[in-house]
Amino acid sequence: MDPEVAESVTRDSRLKFYKTTLCLAFQSFGVVFGDLSTSPIYVYQSTFSGRLRLHEEDDEIFGVLSLAIWTLTLIPLCKYIIFVLGADDNGEGGTFALYSLLCRRVKVSLLSASHVADDDVSTYDTGQSTKETRASSLLKELFDKHHGSRVVLLLVVLLGTSMVIGDGVLTPSMSVLSAVNGIKIKATGLHENYIVFVACMILMGLFALQHFGTHRVGFLFAPILVAWLLCITSVGIYNIIHWNRGVVSALSPYYVYNFFKKAGKDGWSSLGGILLCITGAEAMFADLGHFSQLSIRLAFTIVVYPCLILAYMGEAAYLSKHKEDLHRSFYKAIPEVVFWPVFIIATLATIVGSQAIISATFSVISQCRALKCFPSVKVIHTSNQIHGQIYIPEVNWILMVLCIVVVIGYGNTDMIGNAYGLAVITVMLVTTCLMFLVIVMVWKRNILSAVAFVIVFGSLELLYFSACIIKVQQGGWLPILVCLVVLAVMGMWHYGTLKKHSYELHNRVDLETLLSLSTNLGIYRVPGIGLIYSNVASGVPPMFAHLVTNFPAFHKILIFVTLQFLTVPKVPAKQQILVSRIGPSEFCLFHCVVRYGYKDARKDSHAFESHLIESIAEYLQRGGQDYEVGGSKDKLALNHWQSNPVMDAVPLRLENEAGAAACKKKVRFRGVGCSKELLELIEARESGLAYMMGSTCVLACESSSFLKKFVINIVYGFLRRNCRHPATALGVPHTSLIEVGMVYRV
Repeated sequence: MDPEVAESVTRDSRLKFYKTTLCLAFQSFGVVFGDLSTSPIYVYQSTFSGRLRLHEEDDEIFGVLSLAIWTLTLIPLCKYIIFVLGADDNGEGGTFALYSLLCRRVKVSLLSASHVADDDVSTYDTGQSTKETRASSLLKELFDKHHGSRVVLLLVVLLGTSMVIGDGVLTPSMSVLSAVNGIKIKATGLHENYIVFVACMILMGLFALQHFGTHRVGFLFAPILVAWLLCITSVGIYNIIHWNRGVVSALSPYYVYNFFKKAGKDGWSSLGGILLCITGAEAMFADLGHFSQLSIRLAFTIVVYPCLILAYMGEAAYLSKHKEDLHRSFYKAIPEVVFWPVFIIATLATIVGSQAIISATFSVISQCRALKCFPSVKVIHTSNQIHGQIYIPEVNWILMVLCIVVVIGYGNTDMIGNAYGLAVITVMLVTTCLMFLVIVMVWKRNILSAVAFVIVFGSLELLYFSACIIKVQQGGWLPILVCLVVLAVMGMWHYGTLKKHSYELHNRVDLETLLSLSTNLGIYRVPGIGLIYSNVASGVPPMFAHLVTNFPAFHKILIFVTLQFLTVPKVPAKQQILVSRIGPSEFCLFHCVVRYGYKDARKDSHAFESHLIESIAEYLQRGGQDYEVGGSKDKLALNHWQSNPVMDAVPLRLENEAGAAACKKKVRFRGVGCSKELLELIEARESGLAYMMGSTCVLACESSSFLKKFVINIVYGFLRRNCRHPATALGVPHTSLIEVGMVYRV
């Protein structure tokens, strides 16, 4: 390539990268930083609402300011921006992303999606050292030997995920109610019920906007938040200059020491209010899939962080001269001439502030669902460019109802603040624990580095946690209740799913039995193609054996389809489909493993079946020698491929024309075929295609304990009946669906 042309291409690609990054940074204001940026509205009010109201002096006000500044510096800036954002799972963030990173790199998973065949999903090489350290070897040995350690790890991850969902209920309630309460400054006689009513109306409007997607919501909300940051910065600078320039001295950590010296135990109990200055920090990581590391780092470091520091300093400067306004500090600190414009922008900004945790809730539930830790729900991908931008209707409306219940039930920001702080700090502690494992086992750093990380950040978080946990009776019980309910649902769904899959694995029919069915039962082969959905990667699912023994007929060409959901965000197209043959060619039996990451969008039924059949056609066109099932009779050819480098896949490119458009797909094929089989495949496709799925009823054995019967028969059964049907989730047309009923006794 000509050097000038190459330089031009490089320059264009750089400009495109810069433009994309700046665009994402702008959008992130409307999605990621709203919660963090609106915290000045309620931090001082919540902090001085408890015992600290007895210590309303300059030392305490400056101490709270110093604590807020250093907490903002250590947790969001140092912990999340510098360290945690670098622990992404191929661009995805959040508690479950850290867990999936550990599962893939260290094999600590309990999830059924972890298969040997997944090891070749190679795009997710993080470039980290593969050389084991002594500490990483010891930890890996601990997880390998002790099954209980993996159970505990999964429970910790589910705890953090549950708290994120609980945070999704509390953040909109706290933010919106705090903003609307500001109207009391001017309308002192306004009844509390009117405030609650307005807050509920705003919440309903917020959740009604979610179906437009993060992309549109981000562009809609970003200008509002930028205007908000400019407002609080301007007001902060004005208050510093006009009321007390000495607040700059609060940058010294000496004021933190002095605060605890003067306030003592009352200062410690007030930490739950100061903690609210970092609400939304976890959302920076959880929303990473919607944006990029660089865009979030730029937006926070250059704009959000300095604006928040100036806002808190300005509010402290005003309060040092107006101690009687501590309980209405934010709105009282606004100059009279700009009160109403700032109030309107504040109300709009709190709506934006709720967006961060709503988007994060969608992300973590999508990850849990794909990894079989959450019932099936509808996931809508709202952007063609950023794959992590999703919308979940069922979750959206449930969150809206819960938020309204919280606002009506509490009606008090102090009580909600106590609950809010506990949810926030619990998620941060879980992230710190998982980061310890990532630093040692994934990044392969010295264990002293991981210990230093935990000591610096974990000790600060534990201090805040201790102050929040004592307020359980004062509203802190709510996130615990939400967490326990969500944790129970996820845990029991995962347990029931594992039992169901275990039954299918133990009751599958081996291949020799399948190949002898035609002779023993006089099987009749009808024209067409049958897609048999199976959860077992080898052998024949019990559902199909149950059908054939009672109704001895099936299609001329049978394709067993196994969907695997891996602990990676996305599977490259060339590694998504694995095709193999079952038995001799005259039986026309194939097995296809279709692999998805937890962020992969699934094709509609027509595109999926076309892609699958074209994959088999290409497989047959490749030619070669028939592969007979040998050795262990329950092993599919797929398993043999993984252990035989001679039969490695050859990535091929074929054109798939759908309508007027044509798109290129990479598919992996192995094995053999002939022109006669290809003609039979075409004829069978013209005869029609049917989907066959199991409609199973999972029940505990009669000898099972009462607890197991309750979990499997009642809770798991209820969840299965009320979640999305597998055929609906996969987009299977009802006119082509055959469901086979069967009872599983687990």
